[in-house]
Amino acid sequence: MPEQAVEVQDVALTGGGREIWAALGAAGALRSAYRGGDPALGVDPAGLGRLLSEVDAQADVGATLSLCVQLATAVPLLATGSGPAEVALADALAGTSVTALAATDTTAGSDLTALGTEVVIGEDELVLRGGKRWITNATQADQLLVLARHRPGRHFTSFTWVLVPASAAGVTASPADTELFEGAGVGRLTFEDVRLPREHLVGRPGRGLAGFARQIAVERLAGALWAVALCRRALVATKTKLEDPTRSDEPLWRHESVRQRFAECVVAVRQLDALCRELGDRVAGRHDTAAAALLKAGAGMTAERVLAECARLQGADGFAAGGAQWLRAQAAVFGIGGGVTEVVLSAVADSADTLLAETGG
Repeated sequence: MPEQAVEVQDVALTGGGREIWAALGAAGALRSAYRGGDPALGVDPAGLGRLLSEVDAQADVGATLSLCVQLATAVPLLATGSGPAEVALADALAGTSVTALAATDTTAGSDLTALGTEVVIGEDELVLRGGKRWITNATQADQLLVLARHRPGRHFTSFTWVLVPASAAGVTASPADTELFEGAGVGRLTFEDVRLPREHLVGRPGRGLAGFARQIAVERLAGALWAVALCRRALVATKTKLEDPTRSDEPLWRHESVRQRFAECVVAVRQLDALCRELGDRVAGRHDTAAAALLKAGAGMTAERVLAECARLQGADGFAAGGAQWLRAQAAVFGIGGGVTEVVLSAVADSADTLLAETGG
């Protein structure tokens, strides 16, 4: 039986994603994101939301991104494997190792069925070739959970997961060309004839995309929960500045137009929060893709709207180092990572009849 999960309030969260992951793991707090403290049972939406909210309150966006991907996707996928995957799972939950989820390809981007990274599965050995880009934790991971093609074609059974030690011969990691997401270890991975024992397959060959589809739904839930926490934090900080009597003869908060613009953001965040509460169990328990798409679209649109308004309301102060404009730039990840807003809106449209039938009385 897994150990009883603990809360995170008393854990000091400093440094980048790796350091914060280690602190949470040492305190046993990472398990609070899962039902019964066990990733194999799926995430607990309430526990995951509380954990992400607390991390967001103390850490930079990059560090929270580092944790979000591991909690929602990488760790639950490790729970589907055996051998090296079991060891990696235990180390991850203890906070002693970091796992990078390496899905986005250098050749095909987010079109996973066209990815060029391939694994040759032999009787006793695997040979991995290819590359991945814009991978969170790429430069700070101990192991890489790599989605690779094991046979030609776009069929969803042509792909599998491989657990690759970051120190394996033929693995190269390099940082992404960006100043954003400090602490997330975002980078590019190259695999040149990486040879591993067959036991480094995670799950059955051909189940890679099926497993990814299940967990990307959970990652979209995690993103929506995080978006709520981040937007709430930005609104609290913005209101404090608007109410500051030392900034002008008349604080901006007294202007009705400012108050209304701010209130619209409050409404938007509360709507997203309500959507998370309504759909969280459906996504976490049933991996409902339509519900996950609704959450992903809502998170992308809400974060863009709220962070842009906060940046405008803070005026010139928003351009200060680490200010609202910097936060706004990084928050764009909610509309891109895990599927761009336009793509997931198309998925919402595909399920419009069902979603509308569930709406109202």
